[in-house]
Amino acid sequence: MRATIDKILERLLILIISVMLIAVIWQVISRYLLGVPSTLTDEIASFSLIWLGLFSAAYATGKELHLAIDLIPARTIRKSPILFSGIVTISTIIFAFFVMVIGGLRLCWITYILDQRSAALEVPLAYIYLVIPISGLLIMYYCIDIFLKKRKTAKL
Repeated sequence: MRATIDKILERLLILIISVMLIAVIWQVISRYLLGVPSTLTDEIASFSLIWLGLFSAAYATGKELHLAIDLIPARTIRKSPILFSGIVTISTIIFAFFVMVIGGLRLCWITYILDQRSAALEVPLAYIYLVIPISGLLIMYYCIDIFLKKRKTAKL
């Protein structure tokens, strides 16, 4: 299952960055060569950047490439790596669940109820904001999967 999710996420990221690249190139062409700037490409590029950033955060978590701030000395971590890995995992899961999943779903619900739409594309913003809870769920999945693998290898 993990390999399937990784492959889908990789292809989705390639698609998003391609859409963003095409939108930015068309914006430059329409503004500077044609003299008539496109009103849609700005929103497409902005929304693509949001989706790219959030899905990339989930992908980086799955590949264990995410940023870490080392406040605890490495010597202390070496004594009990599973404990510290568990603390980091639990902290990340709590953040992803409460901020990204719960907060993201509330944001989607509110924008859906208020029928907020993007200015140029007229797309409901709830659809754009769905990336927040989806990426939060992916981050939680990856954290749990990585922690269970580390715990399994530590016991062997």
